[in-house]
Amino acid sequence: MHTILQGKRLVAFDLDGTLIDSVPDLTVAVQKALREVGLSAPSEANVRDWVGNGAPVLVERALNWALEQVPDQVLQARAYDAFMRHYDAAPNALTQLYPGVRKTLNALHAAGYILVLITNKPERFIAPILSHFELLSQFTLCLGGDSLAEKKPSPLPLLHAAGQLDIAPSASVMVGDSRHDIAAGKAAGFTTVAVPYGYNHGEPIEQSQPDLLISSLSALME
Repeated sequence: MHTILQGKRLVAFDLDGTLIDSVPDLTVAVQKALREVGLSAPSEANVRDWVGNGAPVLVERALNWALEQVPDQVLQARAYDAFMRHYDAAPNALTQLYPGVRKTLNALHAAGYILVLITNKPERFIAPILSHFELLSQFTLCLGGDSLAEKKPSPLPLLHAAGQLDIAPSASVMVGDSRHDIAAGKAAGFTTVAVPYGYNHGEPIEQSQPDLLISSLSALME
């Protein structure tokens, strides 16, 4: 294993942009939701820049784009309900694992590391997606953006996971693709690892100064 994992017991992973490329399915759901409320649909490139802060913010950003102004609460609620319905119907139609993900998770699990998933995606989607890829059993704990009172970049989900599993933050690692993952990890006292291929609102992830930047999760096995 990579030397950054020496002395570590818990490895927390983000989901979207780190383990899976979910933007194609998210795009379809956003497009259908906006058309349903009578608005123009954005491109996949638009959606790729909007992902990372949870479903409500994703829908709000799409509405801001379509309206060129902040949406009212009624329209926000209608569009969000439509998005959740459409995404719930097909969260795995186009979503793919990034290279090296399955092999790395299997290796870490086999080596005795405790794996947890901490995502800003609504909790209801986690099990269906991980089950689809036959990865759910690798994770001891999964937390979504609506599982607790706060989500990333708050350190609360990370500290909650470490506390639940009785593991010190100093023995824990946060692996993600966005500034929110790295900020949460640093605030929680976790070692931080970043991948550059995910969704970070167009910003280079190295600007967040993670403890380690890797091109692929496979590097954790080196």
